[in-house]
Amino acid sequence: MSHVENPFGQVLVALVTPFLADGEVDWVSVEKHIDDCINSGADGIVVTGTTGETSTLTDAEKLKLVEVAKSVSNGRAKVITGGGSNETAHAIELYKASEKAGADGVMIVTPYYNKPTQAGILTHFRMIADSTDLPVILYDIPGRTGVEIKYETILRLAKHPNILAIKDAKGDFSEVSRVLNQTDLMYFSGDDANVLPHLSIGATGLIGVTANIAAAPYRVIVDAVNNGDLKTATAQHMKLEPLVRAVMTHVPGTVSAKYILHGLGRISSPRVRLPLVGPEEWEAAIIEDELALVGAIEGLDLSNFKPDRNAAAGGALPKVAGTTR
Repeated sequence: MSHVENPFGQVLVALVTPFLADGEVDWVSVEKHIDDCINSGADGIVVTGTTGETSTLTDAEKLKLVEVAKSVSNGRAKVITGGGSNETAHAIELYKASEKAGADGVMIVTPYYNKPTQAGILTHFRMIADSTDLPVILYDIPGRTGVEIKYETILRLAKHPNILAIKDAKGDFSEVSRVLNQTDLMYFSGDDANVLPHLSIGATGLIGVTANIAAAPYRVIVDAVNNGDLKTATAQHMKLEPLVRAVMTHVPGTVSAKYILHGLGRISSPRVRLPLVGPEEWEAAIIEDELALVGAIEGLDLSNFKPDRNAAAGGALPKVAGTTR
């Protein structure tokens, strides 16, 4: 476990960005959803990450999400901005603006599509970390970006005073242990199915998609691990397993999370922005079958779930689409 003070929280929600049926941001639902997550036990809110559909948000929307999250949280949870870029200059611009908008920390994803070398990755992260006074979480998710942050690069980045943590979606537990042994970096699980395994070897917390739907059991897991109570943590992990499978397995997590949240009446629409689309009939049926296997979970009543496949169908092009600088 890291000896550095944790400025991020432990139960962090990778927040969905609720949209109206026409694809515009539903700010009323954004506020309500953030408040629901915090009341359920989240002590960190990550806006504009992958789950928040950052690639189809405008810069103005990204900054407003930081402002709204900061206002709603009102000191109850940290607000982390996850909206990076594969262009270093643009990322620096975004994070500087996010700091002014009130962010408590930044999460920087490995540059995607460009497939930079490790030297390029190192320079990208260092330059962004140099440009802000906020604490930094590196986001290592090679399945989406096409490149991983190599162990040797992580050790070099750990020496930067602003780089305090990694969100790990690589799943190399031996590497996690090795880095925890040799640095003060904090680890956050970026794979909902591996939250307890990560915590059991010394990770600090999680940044979870399923936590949009059920933050309370993750709070129980984290608190139990903090208290050395593996039995309680494992019991919650097992209860969450079918819900995690429903959210993370059959369609992108954003799509399934919104489908479920809308069915529970917690957001006004399940709409996602193109090129994402809502679940097809057969995908929705599988999600619903998985949900039927979920038993009693603290803070979650699936008896109220009313799926609306028609509302979820397709995707949206908002009036102002794309990422504008």
